[in-house]
Amino acid sequence: AMAIQERLHELLEQDGLGSVVGTKIGCTTKVMQEYVGMDHPCLGAIFERTIFRREAELDFDLYLHVGVECEIAATLSSEIRPENAPYSIKSITDSVESLHTAIEIVDDRYLDFMNRVPDGNTWIADDFFGAGTVLGEPVTSWRELDLATVQGRMRIDGEEVGVGYGRDIINGHPLEALVWLANYQAERNRNISKGWVVLLGSVVQTNWVSKGSTVTVEIDGLGQAEATFE
Repeated sequence: AMAIQERLHELLEQDGLGSVVGTKIGCTTKVMQEYVGMDHPCLGAIFERTIFRREAELDFDLYLHVGVECEIAATLSSEIRPENAPYSIKSITDSVESLHTAIEIVDDRYLDFMNRVPDGNTWIADDFFGAGTVLGEPVTSWRELDLATVQGRMRIDGEEVGVGYGRDIINGHPLEALVWLANYQAERNRNISKGWVVLLGSVVQTNWVSKGSTVTVEIDGLGQAEATFE
């Protein structure tokens, strides 16, 4: 599945999405694992042309069945190398330059994924629904926050549709998702580059949006991000 995903990345880069500049990690929270029927994290790519900043106006018709998730994102200040594994929160912290509130944009490219036996390999090969992200302002003072207790909220057209906490991510802390990614890539003898953007997982179940919807996510201490699907 990962070999197919990497070939897909080559094709999408050639098709105009730009370079892969980050990783989305899916299924790092219980709410998302229960939603899609998987009990472990998965990863996909973030492409250069699918990253938006603060507020995005997006063409609804470019997606097949577009959804949104409420996430914490990290931008790396230094390369993460496999020879330094295994990683822990303590050893990974110095590699994090900033954290962001983020909207992950997901696209359901299946006929009826909710009413079939979960097929994790197919989803991984297809970048695990990934379609982009809207990143809020970078917060470099994130070490002052208790990331396990920060609350994330999602609103669609002003109505709150979900709430979650940093502790909902694997092992009770958002950076545990980055630890998982670093150790997984070390097993594959892969570096994670300086400047890489990593979506750490949704603290709110996926919400599917309609044309004209405006989505706002907020995370305590990390600000907000907004997307309108026109």
